[in-house]
Amino acid sequence: MQILFPGSAISAYSVTFITASALYLIAAAVVRRRALPRPVVLALIGLGIAVRAALLPVHPIGSDDVYRYLWDGRVQSAGFDPYAYAPADSTLAHLHTADLPARVNNPSVHTPYFPLTQWVFVLVWWVAGENFLGLKLVLFLAECLTILLLDRMLRTYGFPRQNILLYALCPLPIVMFALDAHIDGLGLPLLLLALVLWTRDRWLPALAVLGLSLAIKPVALVMLPALFFAVRPWRQRLMVALVPLTVVAIQFVPYLWTSNPFAGIAAFGRNWYYNGVAFEIVMSFVNNNLTARSLCGAALAIAILIVARHRISLPTSTYRSVLLLLLLSPVVHPWYITWLAVLVPLTPAWSGISFLALASLTSCTMVDYITNGTWGISPWLMALEYVPVLIVFALELIKNRPELAKI
Repeated sequence: MQILFPGSAISAYSVTFITASALYLIAAAVVRRRALPRPVVLALIGLGIAVRAALLPVHPIGSDDVYRYLWDGRVQSAGFDPYAYAPADSTLAHLHTADLPARVNNPSVHTPYFPLTQWVFVLVWWVAGENFLGLKLVLFLAECLTILLLDRMLRTYGFPRQNILLYALCPLPIVMFALDAHIDGLGLPLLLLALVLWTRDRWLPALAVLGLSLAIKPVALVMLPALFFAVRPWRQRLMVALVPLTVVAIQFVPYLWTSNPFAGIAAFGRNWYYNGVAFEIVMSFVNNNLTARSLCGAALAIAILIVARHRISLPTSTYRSVLLLLLLSPVVHPWYITWLAVLVPLTPAWSGISFLALASLTSCTMVDYITNGTWGISPWLMALEYVPVLIVFALELIKNRPELAKI
């Protein structure tokens, strides 16, 4: 990329990301409308995997989150509780290297990552140390598993197997995982595995795996109401609520005696906001962070319950729930949208496809931040990103009546 833009890797990153996303819209139209020969589908899947492999040795460009991951792994590998100290704490000064924690963003804030991710970080540190390639290899394997599980889900629900290309060729997960090494990539195969197990009536293992997905990032919480109403016995409904949350909760137990493992999570939940369209609109009227978050949270809860009560297939209800979460959340980083990317092949709606492509526009934020030192997303850029998605999603809801449940 830097060959095209000498001395400006972030500009090359943004232009390449946006251009590839525009081409993805064309490819998605072909995948949805034309039957492709199986050899062509396999070749294109191989191309998607090859591009991911080629990006493994490339240093992350669009995000510095990888340094927080590596720092947390270094801290715990040295025998310290990663929740007890912020990176800037002088207690950990003897662990400092040239990059760590100097390149960690918000070094005065405690880590917000759940214990399961912390165990991945320390494992990666033991294997590869400060080299980001170790984490990228783990994410690459997770991506391969995601593609395999998508194939299984497509066969289960009778969708064209070429729909897998809507994920395999999508620039968003390629950039977010293979290039920028975001940890969300570990949660996607867990989410799909939970769906696979649920469709096979192995609901208890499905709920346990769903809990592991929640422990990477709690996106799958929005699935629980649909699963709750999908079963009838109250014992089973109770398990839907308790099993995933218990799997998450027990992971925090080892840290409760030496730290407050929720400090970083709480700080993030209270203070962070970025690229949240509904939140920004509400905030412009109420001008109060807590009030805006509360109103968006209440709207999300109502919307999720409405989706859950409709008798639609599990992939469709999950897709709509995750999309609503992204539309109503105060924070919508592009790697958050990858949770929708893994569901698009199962519900190939243009609202999701367009969202995956338009998410590339957020790369302009990093260009502005690196070149000018200012952080934030302009209203016009958010309009370009969200207005098409909202229009298409509204048309889909008007046009499509809820399908009969397939599970």
